[in-house]
Amino acid sequence: MCGRFALFSSPLRIQNHFATVNEIEMEPRFNIAPSESVPVIRTVEKNRVSTLARWGLIPSWVEDPDELQKPVNAKAETAAIKPMFRHAYRTSRVLIPADAYYEWAPRDGKQPYLIKLKNDEPMGLGGLLECWHGYETEVLTFTILTTFANPLLADINDRMPVIIKPEDYAAWLDHKLTDIIKIQAMVNPYPERLMAAYPISRDINNPQHDSPKLIAPVRE
Repeated sequence: MCGRFALFSSPLRIQNHFATVNEIEMEPRFNIAPSESVPVIRTVEKNRVSTLARWGLIPSWVEDPDELQKPVNAKAETAAIKPMFRHAYRTSRVLIPADAYYEWAPRDGKQPYLIKLKNDEPMGLGGLLECWHGYETEVLTFTILTTFANPLLADINDRMPVIIKPEDYAAWLDHKLTDIIKIQAMVNPYPERLMAAYPISRDINNPQHDSPKLIAPVRE
């Protein structure tokens, strides 16, 4: 699963990496938690646009979101058929920019790990976006897709977020692509040879902690 992540690249670097037409000003974040609003990348009239959305999906058909669990993750294997996710899976896929995400190994009192790409490039996490209309307002929300872990990460957790390969960004964001087989081909575990993981401070456990110290490696 994916319950925390970091985004500390500059807005310009994010804009260049994802080829968006706009740039969102955002302070570096090292401990993003569910219910927070963060940038997501989507296609609007053939342009890639970065916009803010809240982490925790509210489907468009929900009448009262206060009575609904707002999932922060969705299994890629079943999202195409689950009522909560199937509409967005076919027509409203997005990328969530991240420099790293965090996972807790089930040992030594749940040791936290930072997981990133070896080349330190931003990641495009595969996500689903919904627009909920109600209470005289419009709310954009998203969930992050997960898949089974690659061999590097399997000892930490048996799930990992879907990381879309840069060469697949265009197809992933293409609203006209509804072929489930082609979509599923993009949600396989990211190659372990391209990723790195190391233990970090347990300060990450507190969402109030948000500083560069959180991404420094520590001894287990």
